[in-house]
Amino acid sequence: MSKIATILTDFVEDVEVTSPKEALEAAGHDVFLISPEGKNQVNGKKGTVFTIDETIKATDPTVYDALLIPGGFSPDQLRTEQVFLDFVNAFFEAEKPVFAICHGPQLFIQAGVTQGRTMTAYTSVRPDLKNAGANVKDEEVVVDRNLITSRSPEDLEAFNTAIVEALK
Repeated sequence: MSKIATILTDFVEDVEVTSPKEALEAAGHDVFLISPEGKNQVNGKKGTVFTIDETIKATDPTVYDALLIPGGFSPDQLRTEQVFLDFVNAFFEAEKPVFAICHGPQLFIQAGVTQGRTMTAYTSVRPDLKNAGANVKDEEVVVDRNLITSRSPEDLEAFNTAIVEALK
């Protein structure tokens, strides 16, 4: 099945990692957690400790079939590092599936991939996406070609169904 890269750092929204990871693994996919350099573990907002599989500089985006970006405060931190922006861009350029929930689409703004794309995000992120040229919807799941986005943990059931379906 597919290899899914998941990028995250401290203060990620715990359930936005655990729930999609469980759904993807139940469907037979392999999910790999990727963090900034020097991190072997990442601490979630709610106390979950995530063991990291690889650091970003040791990771080659071409070996992955899809990208998952959970929310929380993690995306805001990751978008300040060019290596993460390059990683995100590699998936868009290769037209591979990209999945983001909550604050995850903040990375898209910084990476410059929002123009003309239709997506959703957490309430406070949606105006930023619109200002960056995205067509923004207030819906539990928005699918735009290879891009699937959702608003918050309340949307996880629909998000998980959509991302698993996209990999069939």
